[in-house]
Amino acid sequence: MILVDTTIVSVANPAIMRGLQTDINSVIWATSAYLLAYAVPLLITGRLGDRFGPKNLYLTGLVLFTAASAWCGFANDIQMLILARVFQGLGASMMTPQTMSVITRIFPPDRRGAAMGLWGAVAGLAALTGPILGGLLVDSLGWEWIFFVNIPVGLLGFLMAWRFVPALPTHSHTFDLAGVLLSAAGMFLLVFGIQQGETYTWSRIAGPRPVWPAVILEKGCRGPASKISAAAAVPSGSGLPHDDPADQEPGEMRLQTVTGPAIVDQW
Repeated sequence: MILVDTTIVSVANPAIMRGLQTDINSVIWATSAYLLAYAVPLLITGRLGDRFGPKNLYLTGLVLFTAASAWCGFANDIQMLILARVFQGLGASMMTPQTMSVITRIFPPDRRGAAMGLWGAVAGLAALTGPILGGLLVDSLGWEWIFFVNIPVGLLGFLMAWRFVPALPTHSHTFDLAGVLLSAAGMFLLVFGIQQGETYTWSRIAGPRPVWPAVILEKGCRGPASKISAAAAVPSGSGLPHDDPADQEPGEMRLQTVTGPAIVDQW
């Protein structure tokens, strides 16, 4: 379910846009919110499993993931869907480390490789199945069912894990909470900049036109090497000198600050 949900939503984006009457940027955040909430807590959920027991944390994460899947299906606006996807990703991050931990601890060394190979094969199949299953569900039942399908699977998984996964010994660990918070902030800002940068016009620093001071480093090299021309980066009519690459001495370093978009030219 975890890996299927990383890819299944992308197929349903047009249907979600129509159903919730939103735009593509907001719909993309439904996927990004899930991935962020999934990736960042992985830094500590493995240790939480060691401290409270991998079985307990797995079952808790499975309940949260399944409940959040139902919440996603019943969402009536994009903000609710994004929030539900955050909780879904958090539940997924609680489950993932426990699977490898249980495999490592309950299988003897001579059978561990086969168990991990089976885990990897199922994970790869799930990633490939996501878009196909998503298309079938969206076309036949509606976009809500890409989330509702997790409910019976989650219930069955809970019963099987409760019945067959043994309770393992626990160990105390310390947690780098500051590191987790900084990692979360850094990853969020990176994703926000990539997805929303054009919307907020990052290139406009001040004044009526975008201004990007570009420092062009031009170095002539002996032998067959690439050179970057600073002359190409100077706009015509700017009053700045255009250096002729032929006048440059081998090994000479030039540093030039220009206004406007820099054009890197390889010749």
